[in-house]
Amino acid sequence: MTISNRIKLGLWLRKHKTSLTVAQSLNKLFYTTTGSIHVLPNFLIIGAARSGTTSLYQYLTEHPSIIPGVGKEIYFFDKKFQNGFNWYKSFFPTKLNMSITENKQKTKCLTGEATPRYLHYPHAPKRVFELLPNIKLIVLLRNPTDRAYSHYQMEVSSGNEKLTFEEAIEKEEERTKDIMKKMQNDENFYSVDFYRKSYLTRGIYLEQLQRWFKFFPREKFLILKSEDLYSNPSKIYQESLNFLGLPKHELVSFKAHRMRKYSSIRKETREKLTDYFRPYNEQLYQLLDRDFDWK
Repeated sequence: MTISNRIKLGLWLRKHKTSLTVAQSLNKLFYTTTGSIHVLPNFLIIGAARSGTTSLYQYLTEHPSIIPGVGKEIYFFDKKFQNGFNWYKSFFPTKLNMSITENKQKTKCLTGEATPRYLHYPHAPKRVFELLPNIKLIVLLRNPTDRAYSHYQMEVSSGNEKLTFEEAIEKEEERTKDIMKKMQNDENFYSVDFYRKSYLTRGIYLEQLQRWFKFFPREKFLILKSEDLYSNPSKIYQESLNFLGLPKHELVSFKAHRMRKYSSIRKETREKLTDYFRPYNEQLYQLLDRDFDWK
């Protein structure tokens, strides 16, 4: 369904005071019946959250051979999987639109999405592999201490976190352990609250990547260091284009997206978290045969 048609449907439902349940059913029907006319995504940016995924996605969508879908984050392979594959496909360009664009540009065009929770969600690798076995996967990894603190500040600004950062990381296991176990054991269970409070867990990249590597070969991944994106976005942009098989392209500027200003993390807290993440990071470096030099 096109954006304009979605808007028209919403206005019609509002005008006729259609109940929420009926509205949801009608929306799902439209998605289901129109999904087959849409193309599949060629790439996914799967994480990590608060690591530059929005910026990289926006840069990529400025390439003339990338046609963006409806929105950056779709959350299909985690919390909206029950909506069905045609629902997911409806967020991407139609086959006709893609064909017209390719004929004009005389080159193949791509589309994709970026949902950073996919990296951590335990059932996402299997789901993606079963539905998109040839997909290319881009991963941005940020110093987990900085990622955790940025994540915390986002939750504070959204009104979801009332504890201090030190209190929140101290209580994280207590707040999330049972939820994580349930999410691992039940594919139909999903907890937004877990993702709001898992500041440290989501920075243990080793375990997350190991789950993905069970399903996809290494050549399907482009694993980037977030700090490189921040310091040299042009280089990372070109590296991403090369991975996707697209020609070089220059952007006029590289605006940072979703950057937040907040007070610095306390020195003693940084030192504590550096020690906490060190063994996980060292194993990560061995797994990837690359030293990210996070301190």
